[in-house]
Amino acid sequence: MSKQAVQSLSWADAIFLYLEREGAPLHIASVNIFEGRIPLGSCRRFIESKLPLIPRYRQRVVTAPFNIGLPTWEYDPDFDIRNHIREVTLRHGTEAELQAAAGKLLTMRMDRRHPLWDFTLFPLQGNRTGILARLHHCLADGIAGVGLMNVIMDPTPVHHRVPRKPRPFQAPPPKDELTLLLDGWVSTYADLVQRLLSAQEQTVTLAQKVVAARGRWPANEFLRLLPEMGAPTERLRFNVICRGPQKFVWTEVPLDAVKAIKNTWGGTVNDVVLALVTATIRRYLLSHGDSVSGRLFRMMVPVNVRNDANSHDLGNRISLLPVTIPLGIRSSRRLLAAVHKRMEFLKTAHIAEIVGVAGGLIGIVPTALQAAAGPLAGQLPLTPFNLVCTNVPGPQFPLYLLGRKMLSWYPYVPIGGDMALNCAVLSYNGITYFGFSGDSHAAPDLKRLEKFLQASLAEMLKAAGYKRPSKTAMAEGKDKSVKRVARPAKKIKPEARTRSAQDKAQTQEVTPEARGERKTAQTQPADVIAMPNPNALPTLARPA
Repeated sequence: MSKQAVQSLSWADAIFLYLEREGAPLHIASVNIFEGRIPLGSCRRFIESKLPLIPRYRQRVVTAPFNIGLPTWEYDPDFDIRNHIREVTLRHGTEAELQAAAGKLLTMRMDRRHPLWDFTLFPLQGNRTGILARLHHCLADGIAGVGLMNVIMDPTPVHHRVPRKPRPFQAPPPKDELTLLLDGWVSTYADLVQRLLSAQEQTVTLAQKVVAARGRWPANEFLRLLPEMGAPTERLRFNVICRGPQKFVWTEVPLDAVKAIKNTWGGTVNDVVLALVTATIRRYLLSHGDSVSGRLFRMMVPVNVRNDANSHDLGNRISLLPVTIPLGIRSSRRLLAAVHKRMEFLKTAHIAEIVGVAGGLIGIVPTALQAAAGPLAGQLPLTPFNLVCTNVPGPQFPLYLLGRKMLSWYPYVPIGGDMALNCAVLSYNGITYFGFSGDSHAAPDLKRLEKFLQASLAEMLKAAGYKRPSKTAMAEGKDKSVKRVARPAKKIKPEARTRSAQDKAQTQEVTPEARGERKTAQTQPADVIAMPNPNALPTLARPA
């Protein structure tokens, strides 16, 4: 068999390898709860039968000698599905034990001698199965990670015949050291040229958008906020160097509740999510006696930059938005208005595109220097943001694995540097799932965030004139909707006694014209009929 073609990682993918260190691994993950028991052997055989659809799951990362050039993908000659799908037995199979076990596994780095993904099965109480799915960030971002899960699972409860033996597969022979070195030189030069051309193209496109806006580009607002955006981030109590071990906790809210708030007060679903996270962090700080008056909270919000042509690409196709919100805002309505106003400014000013151009130019730094400086950079007392908050849309219909329905999907985003507490959000089948990841030293009481988020939602719903379903109804899956209260909530009036100057600056009403929510992802109604591109995913068909 001929040697495999060279497939290099992009700079945006490789940076997650360089920044990773002990105590702060950089993988994305999720904890998924299924009804019924999923046998380990059947799970291994079934997922192995799906590997032809996901070639990356057989490939490992290989670095060039002396890190000359970008790492490359290479088929693992010693691939064994048992290295990637395991089972752990908990003492009682409770959710608390599952959270503790997940935190321990998420603290551990994956073995780079093999493909960087794994599934861990946990038999749970109530005839259920939990699965912790880990995937290194160099392989996929949140959007691509959801796509990979969609490929493995089914949109209907069809019971597959699990093959007794895997399909024979012979990996191409690995490349020798000299070939790796030469490939590194070539990939470095090609990536440098590509980045310069891409930066030029993005700059021209950005300039065209500004000119096409014909005065709508918020120049005055940009100049007013430029000092704030360029100022250092004020550290909060959890902004300390990550040392590990990690903790992972989660909670969920009805998607209808989020949409009800959005439909009543305006904005988008993402605006409501960011407002909920801000309110939750505010409660957390106040519970520790920290002052929030006059303090700013800066979130890093990843933005998907895929277009229709590469909507199913693997890898990292993201930019980011720096969303800064005053922590002193007490009113739920004014908090949402402040979030919406800032998000609209960031979108209108094309901040994501500006950040994308700047990030692309950073990739010009030689890969050998990036690899050497990466682990050190993650231990410097630098706080570019207080927290990462990523919101990924998932399918709004049930998914199944080996005929077992997936009941819950709790997302995880890694921590690192001074960002020792982060939040991932994912919507699936009518529920919005929140996953909080944190360093045990920075946030030893991380689990309190579950209660604080629920309290923030209840307060926001009450202010909007709604009541949320009971905990019993939610647990039994009988009622996930929210209902109008008998007496509509009165329009909230400003309270001069408690509003700070920053609060007043952020109280602009969300306009009805801005209430249309932009679709962030689409499920393509197509069946998988052929072997996909290794850099892309097949699509998932929604059941008729």
